[in-house]
Amino acid sequence: MATINRKSRTYTDISLMFNTNPFTRDIYTKTDEEAIKASIRNLILTKNYERPFHPEIGSQIHGLMFENFDPIMKLTMEKTLMNTINVFEPRAEVISVDISEEQSETGLNVTIEFIIKNIQKPVTFSTILKRVR
Repeated sequence: MATINRKSRTYTDISLMFNTNPFTRDIYTKTDEEAIKASIRNLILTKNYERPFHPEIGSQIHGLMFENFDPIMKLTMEKTLMNTINVFEPRAEVISVDISEEQSETGLNVTIEFIIKNIQKPVTFSTILKRVR
């Protein structure tokens, strides 16, 4: 007999591409790991005061990207991202954030390791932030 874990919860978000399934005509959804990765990506790419009626949501990483990349700035950026995710993404618990300069020095490689609260399996999310004005 199969046992169902009632404490386990599936996190579901809609795909922001708004693609529809050709058969059901429903918008595609993202679940668990993919939903939280998309949410973290949106938090990182959103600047403060960019969302109407919620100026507090977002990351200050964009303002820090044009500073000299030294160990102190690296630590400041990592703490900024960690705080942003901890405050605005309650489904994830951040384990570590690592930022390194890209080879061409026009961007930053960001690697975030986190745990989904109900799953307790470490997940790694990586992205590149470009310095563009």
